[in-house]
Amino acid sequence: MPPVKPMLAKSVATIPAGMHYEAKWDGFRAIVFRDGDELELGSRTTKPLTRYFPELVAALKERVPERCVLDGEIVIAREGHLDFDALTERIHPAASRVRTLAERTPASFVAFDLLALADESLLDVPLTDRRALLTRALAGATPPVHVAPATTDIEVAERWFQEYEGAGLDGVIAKPPASRYRQDERTMFKIKHERTADVVVAGYRLHKSGPVVGSLLLGLYDDRGALQHVGVSAAFSMKVRAALVEELEPLRMDEVAGHPWAAWAEEAAHETARLPGAPSRWSGKKDLSWVPLRPERVCEVAYDHMEQGARFRHTARFRRWRPDRTPESCTYAQLEEPVRYDLEEILGG
Repeated sequence: MPPVKPMLAKSVATIPAGMHYEAKWDGFRAIVFRDGDELELGSRTTKPLTRYFPELVAALKERVPERCVLDGEIVIAREGHLDFDALTERIHPAASRVRTLAERTPASFVAFDLLALADESLLDVPLTDRRALLTRALAGATPPVHVAPATTDIEVAERWFQEYEGAGLDGVIAKPPASRYRQDERTMFKIKHERTADVVVAGYRLHKSGPVVGSLLLGLYDDRGALQHVGVSAAFSMKVRAALVEELEPLRMDEVAGHPWAAWAEEAAHETARLPGAPSRWSGKKDLSWVPLRPERVCEVAYDHMEQGARFRHTARFRRWRPDRTPESCTYAQLEEPVRYDLEEILGG
């Protein structure tokens, strides 16, 4: 019975040998609970996702066993590539909007674990046996329900790591073959792509604890010479957060006028440019006010990959200041673009 907290993964630098390997999907982690006509989708944090994906509820009722619990990922694909932005648009309070998006950008479910079947809990069953039961239980499943491709061949996993990024996937997951399912424990391993980029620091937000830096606001110049917001870097110790305020003080602007992101102050701009300077469905009433800085400092950050080629998918990790770089040299051109790979080839396999 819900809630069930999904098993988690810890980051490692390289793909470990002797494991069960799967692609790391870039979507919403979801636990599917089905009991006859009842079906619920639980999020990673155990909050219900059911109302946001009505088309998946109907599809799962037709394609999965009458009584089961599945672990997997909700994804949306566009033109053979995962589209996380389209997924986040689903978390909307208006049922009419959700129905419209369900028709326009239908979601899929990729199953990679089976936690219960009929009357039997499988949490203490080894992964190898759970996988065999999963493939048998979903043998007749058709899109939009899929079984995640898996292999025990590390060379295949290494090829997936290189190729699948072009379809928007996040890396590779490695699972010990004999492992039991342990809720909320990091018993799996994730290997993600990491690249570096030189970016402009053009502002910061204050930390919730007080007048210290919470996150640095990062930018890159596009081919029109406009500084675009590409994400944030936020993992600092409290000592560093305090030091950053002092270090960045000479760049602080008394007012936003004249700053490349002055439009953030105009509410209308948020609807079209989607600049992260206003509350959203995710942030709610969270204070997103920011301190503008003259865009003169450059730092190097590490990132996993770009969302739609425009901004960092996850929080970037600060590496070092780059006094040898000029802000104008920090452009999108420095970013490595993965070779495109058709998602249908992955799910079809």
